[in-house]
Amino acid sequence: MTTAIFEPMATRMTAVEPAERAELAGGQLERGQVANLVERLQPVVLQRDVTLDLSHVDRIDAAGITALIALYQSARAAGHCFCLTNASERVAHILRVVGLDHYLLSHNVVRNSHYGSATQRPAA
Repeated sequence: MTTAIFEPMATRMTAVEPAERAELAGGQLERGQVANLVERLQPVVLQRDVTLDLSHVDRIDAAGITALIALYQSARAAGHCFCLTNASERVAHILRVVGLDHYLLSHNVVRNSHYGSATQRPAA
Protein backbone atom coordinates (compact mmCIF):
# COMPACT_ATOMS: atom_id res chain seq x y z
CA MET A 1 0.00 0.00 0.00
CA THR A 2 1.23 3.48 -0.81
CA THR A 3 0.95 6.17 1.82
CA ALA A 4 0.83 9.79 0.77
CA ILE A 5 1.67 12.35 3.43
CA PHE A 6 1.07 16.09 3.52
CA GLU A 7 4.02 17.82 5.21
CA PRO A 8 3.96 21.40 6.53
CA MET A 9 7.01 22.80 4.69
CA ALA A 10 5.12 24.57 1.86
CA THR A 11 2.80 21.63 2.40
CA ARG A 12 4.50 19.04 0.30
CA MET A 13 2.57 15.88 -0.53
CA THR A 14 4.83 12.87 -0.49
CA ALA A 15 3.68 9.55 -1.83
CA VAL A 16 5.87 6.78 -0.50
CA GLU A 17 6.66 3.73 -2.68
CA PRO A 18 7.53 5.15 -5.16
CA ALA A 19 8.33 8.66 -3.96
CA GLU A 20 6.03 11.09 -5.72
CA ARG A 21 5.88 14.75 -4.77
CA ALA A 22 3.40 17.49 -5.47
CA GLU A 23 3.74 20.99 -4.06
CA LEU A 24 0.65 22.40 -2.34
CA ALA A 25 0.08 25.68 -0.54
CA GLY A 26 0.26 25.47 3.26
CA GLY A 27 -2.35 23.20 4.79
CA GLN A 28 -5.02 23.58 2.11
CA LEU A 29 -6.64 21.20 -0.31
CA GLU A 30 -8.46 23.84 -2.32
CA ARG A 31 -8.90 25.21 -5.82
CA GLY A 32 -5.51 25.98 -7.28
CA GLN A 33 -3.66 23.34 -5.25
CA VAL A 34 -5.46 20.16 -6.30
CA ALA A 35 -4.52 19.82 -9.97
CA ASN A 36 -0.94 18.89 -9.09
CA LEU A 37 -2.16 16.40 -6.48
CA VAL A 38 -4.42 14.62 -8.97
CA GLU A 39 -1.74 14.70 -11.66
CA ARG A 40 0.78 13.03 -9.34
CA LEU A 41 -1.48 10.52 -7.59
CA GLN A 42 -3.65 9.46 -10.55
CA PRO A 43 -1.04 7.00 -11.94
CA VAL A 44 -0.29 5.70 -8.43
CA VAL A 45 -3.92 4.88 -7.56
CA LEU A 46 -4.18 2.95 -10.83
CA GLN A 47 -1.29 0.70 -9.73
CA ARG A 48 -1.83 0.12 -5.99
CA ASP A 49 -3.81 0.96 -2.85
CA VAL A 50 -3.19 4.48 -1.56
CA THR A 51 -3.78 6.02 1.88
CA LEU A 52 -3.52 9.82 1.86
CA ASP A 53 -2.35 11.30 5.18
CA LEU A 54 -4.07 14.65 5.73
CA SER A 55 -2.52 15.40 9.12
CA HIS A 56 -1.23 18.78 7.92
CA VAL A 57 -4.33 19.80 5.96
CA ASP A 58 -6.74 22.07 7.78
CA ARG A 59 -8.85 23.39 4.88
CA ILE A 60 -10.70 21.73 2.01
CA ASP A 61 -13.17 23.16 -0.49
CA ALA A 62 -15.35 21.78 -3.30
CA ALA A 63 -12.37 21.50 -5.65
CA GLY A 64 -10.47 19.48 -3.05
CA ILE A 65 -13.45 17.20 -2.48
CA THR A 66 -13.85 16.75 -6.24
CA ALA A 67 -10.17 15.80 -6.54
CA LEU A 68 -10.50 13.22 -3.75
CA ILE A 69 -13.61 11.75 -5.39
CA ALA A 70 -11.80 11.50 -8.73
CA LEU A 71 -8.86 9.69 -7.11
CA TYR A 72 -11.24 7.39 -5.23
CA GLN A 73 -13.18 6.53 -8.40
CA SER A 74 -9.99 5.88 -10.39
CA ALA A 75 -8.63 3.61 -7.68
CA ARG A 76 -11.89 1.66 -7.41
CA ALA A 77 -12.14 1.26 -11.20
CA ALA A 78 -8.63 -0.21 -11.17
CA GLY A 79 -9.50 -2.55 -8.29
CA HIS A 80 -7.56 -0.64 -5.65
CA CYS A 81 -8.40 1.20 -2.44
CA PHE A 82 -8.04 4.93 -1.85
CA CYS A 83 -8.66 6.37 1.60
CA LEU A 84 -7.75 9.29 3.82
CA THR A 85 -6.17 9.16 7.24
CA ASN A 86 -5.44 11.68 10.00
CA ALA A 87 -7.96 14.22 8.74
CA SER A 88 -8.38 17.22 11.05
CA GLU A 89 -11.73 17.63 12.79
CA ARG A 90 -12.60 20.42 10.38
CA VAL A 91 -11.84 18.35 7.27
CA ALA A 92 -13.52 15.25 8.71
CA HIS A 93 -16.61 17.33 9.53
CA ILE A 94 -16.82 18.64 5.95
CA LEU A 95 -16.50 15.09 4.60
CA ARG A 96 -19.28 13.97 6.98
CA VAL A 97 -21.55 16.83 5.88
CA VAL A 98 -21.20 15.87 2.20
CA GLY A 99 -21.58 12.17 3.00
CA LEU A 100 -18.10 11.03 1.98
CA ASP A 101 -16.71 10.06 5.38
CA HIS A 102 -17.79 6.42 4.99
CA TYR A 103 -16.10 6.17 1.60
CA LEU A 104 -12.93 8.17 2.10
CA LEU A 105 -11.97 8.22 5.78
CA SER A 106 -9.99 5.30 7.14
CA HIS A 107 -11.46 4.32 10.50
CA ASN A 108 -8.66 1.89 11.33
CA VAL A 109 -6.08 4.53 12.22
CA VAL A 110 -5.52 5.84 15.75
CA ARG A 111 -4.01 9.31 15.92
CA ASN A 112 -1.19 9.38 18.45
CA SER A 113 -1.85 13.02 19.33
CA HIS A 114 -5.23 12.17 20.87
CA TYR A 115 -3.97 9.31 23.01
CA GLY A 116 -1.28 9.01 25.65
CA SER A 117 1.42 6.38 25.54
CA ALA A 118 0.43 2.73 25.90
CA THR A 119 1.44 2.83 29.58
CA GLN A 120 -0.96 5.71 30.28
CA ARG A 121 -4.03 4.18 28.61
CA PRO A 122 -6.33 1.64 30.24
CA ALA A 123 -6.15 -1.86 28.76
CA ALA A 124 -9.89 -2.07 28.04
